[in-house]
Amino acid sequence: MQSLVSITDFTKQDILRALERAAAFEVNPHQPLLNGKVIATLFFEPSTRTRLSFETAISRLGGRIIGFSDARSTSISKGETLKDTIMMVANYADLIVMRHPLEGAARYASEISRVPIINAGDGANQHPTQTLLDLYSIQKTQGKLNGINIAMVGDLKYGRTVHSLLQALSLFNAHFNFIAPQELAMPQEYRLLLESRGIAYEEHTDLAENIGEADIIYMTRVQRERFLDPMEYERVKNVYVLHNKMLNNTKPNVKILHPLPRVNEISADVDSNPKAYYFEQAGNGVFARMAAICMLLRL
Repeated sequence: MQSLVSITDFTKQDILRALERAAAFEVNPHQPLLNGKVIATLFFEPSTRTRLSFETAISRLGGRIIGFSDARSTSISKGETLKDTIMMVANYADLIVMRHPLEGAARYASEISRVPIINAGDGANQHPTQTLLDLYSIQKTQGKLNGINIAMVGDLKYGRTVHSLLQALSLFNAHFNFIAPQELAMPQEYRLLLESRGIAYEEHTDLAENIGEADIIYMTRVQRERFLDPMEYERVKNVYVLHNKMLNNTKPNVKILHPLPRVNEISADVDSNPKAYYFEQAGNGVFARMAAICMLLRL
């Protein structure tokens, strides 16, 4: 039985098949493939887009939803362990979607659950369905995945979305530009992964001077909740802000992506620029998650 805990749980062919199915669901989103199925959504950490897009995906497929969006309203507040929660919910559902603040929590859940687990984000580790919708957005806007030049900007240390996306795009010979302050640089393990695969990457600290050749500018929020030292957060929280005028010398095909929510790293004056794609990107999450659910349930 397969779970989707890391994007590496999918092969390159699995990813391509998921994107093909996402495109089919976008054309025809109302298909009763989950008729009679129950999906549990367990969100131990706050979420808007991920939770609502999963629930929309399940509803459009004709499934039933159980779960919670606030762990304080459950027996966890009484001291119930993660193991007991997963073992119990697996009795009620055909698949579990889980977000948890601890890295590795989703992998642990997949090892003890008798139904598939979809990781909806575990700490600063992985967010594989975000990666699927990011890849779908790149494919839709660029017409390809192979050879993409992508600038990843901001919190590359704690940003689980960039970690997952890097692993996936390394299968498609992407060229990476990492733009981050030293405190938030891409972790060494991911740079070593690229080097082992012969994938080119560059590291920069200046935003405006290093986005001119990008096909995709992937902005990220500096995540206050990941910092143990509040002073460290204050030093870096506003280090990169993308303004509309900074896009004047970028490529005509460039698209700006962001996993959202944004704080102030993308100025509001960018929203009306046709190069902005982050709201459409969020909409693509429904189709990508429909594809992931159906693939794990062999539907």
